[in-house]
Amino acid sequence: MAKHHRLWNETMFRKYVREGRGQGTGADYAPWIRIQDFPSKGMVSRVQGTKTGRIHHLMSNNEMRLFYLLDWSDNVLDIREQYPLLDLPQMIKIADMAQIRYPYDPKSGFPYVMTSDFYVETISGPTVISVKTSSDLENLRVREKLEIERRYWCSQNIKWKIVTEKEINPIKAKNIEWLSQARDLRAFGHSAEMQAACIDCFLKDYDSNIHLLGDLICNIELRFGLSPGMGVNIYKHLAYWKLIDFAIGQELNSAMFARKGIRLTA
Repeated sequence: MAKHHRLWNETMFRKYVREGRGQGTGADYAPWIRIQDFPSKGMVSRVQGTKTGRIHHLMSNNEMRLFYLLDWSDNVLDIREQYPLLDLPQMIKIADMAQIRYPYDPKSGFPYVMTSDFYVETISGPTVISVKTSSDLENLRVREKLEIERRYWCSQNIKWKIVTEKEINPIKAKNIEWLSQARDLRAFGHSAEMQAACIDCFLKDYDSNIHLLGDLICNIELRFGLSPGMGVNIYKHLAYWKLIDFAIGQELNSAMFARKGIRLTA
């Protein structure tokens, strides 16, 4: 949910709505909160999404890690972060019925817009996720706001759940982030023809299963005159798009490449 540290009033609310925040789907969706709007605890990130093709605004390390897992999942169709619960009268009514104080700006008296961290469209239907640390859940006020959120989504017949660091696989998320660095090989300045030739050659050698991975990577660089590290990028690209096997849940280490001198950080 949002962390507001500056004046919030009806003028700001209407401005956000005019800007299209919280509206749209896919590439056209605009999050209600952007990372430049308010301070946030921990690391904040702008991450390019594969499902949507747009930049996602993520307010914590846990949100970032979960985002990578969602973006990698074949079951996920669309990810909308910082999703607003804009029906303020309904939200206030829900809070009143639960005997929970709805959050208002202390200066203007205008109600805040509560947000859900992720609204996720999946093959089996939508799911809403609130991301918290396990220590957050020890705070009564945090639990009260979560209860308002839960009751709202229940009234919409939409699945809602809380995810903490205990439900997020950090190794898998880190591996996906690493692979995503080579998601688009155009970023490395090679022509489409060169990319296609390198990929075709890599896949043929990979499928033949006669080369150690480290040798395969070095051979590709030598054969096509690629700069050091580009062979790893081709490998990462193919693994990211699931064209070759990759142990996504295992911690990365140089032994995977079976040859000294292969740089995992390339």
